[in-house]
Amino acid sequence: MEVFTVLWREMIFFRRRIGRITSSAIISPVLYLIAFGWGLGKNVTVEGSSYMHFIIPGIVALSTMNTGFNAVSIRITVSRLHEKSFEYYLTSPVRMPLMALGHILSGALRGVYAAALIILVSFLFGIKLSINAYFVLVCFLNSFLFAAFGYAAALSVDSHYDMSRFNTYILTPMSFLCGTFFSLDNLPAAARTLINILPLSHASASLRGIVLKGEFSYISILVLASYSLIIYGIGVYMSCREMK
Repeated sequence: MEVFTVLWREMIFFRRRIGRITSSAIISPVLYLIAFGWGLGKNVTVEGSSYMHFIIPGIVALSTMNTGFNAVSIRITVSRLHEKSFEYYLTSPVRMPLMALGHILSGALRGVYAAALIILVSFLFGIKLSINAYFVLVCFLNSFLFAAFGYAAALSVDSHYDMSRFNTYILTPMSFLCGTFFSLDNLPAAARTLINILPLSHASASLRGIVLKGEFSYISILVLASYSLIIYGIGVYMSCREMK
């Protein structure tokens, strides 16, 4: 019941701000497509496919990461540190795992929504992608993972300004290093091994494999699911610690 209560509250928030949420979710992917797709890679072939087909799965992975993280981290930070409304959740008779799950699921669904917008924009750019249930599953898992990360991060900071550390030291490096814009095959073996540990690398590679080759990586699903469970557990722990 707690999960649906939180989801309903976040759905109302989403409906009231759907225009702003949609525009903020779509502006960066469109700029990436124009700058990297049309501007730099219009006549470039990567791994046997056009660069536009290569880059869109990476942009989807990147956008689901950013949207899932920001959708939850900003909401929790504002309600916890400024509005002080998050305390009502903590003092009410709710189960922390379910309350956390509700917030994280709302962020995950926002991430999937952002992915759908990018697919729509890609069609407008004349790029047709092969989308199936596995593609949606990877998008959801990646969104859930980073929504959980955003939830845990928001409960660990003492001010809104502290959130920038997570973007600077974690999200931004992954955005440019995890195969979103280029093939990891060109990197040294040691660097490639290290980067392949990161979850966004698995999301990018898995989405790209589905779109370009029709291949589905169960290892990537296992990695993303494992990261999700671990970070979700950390978020639940942070919620319980917040009550003390």
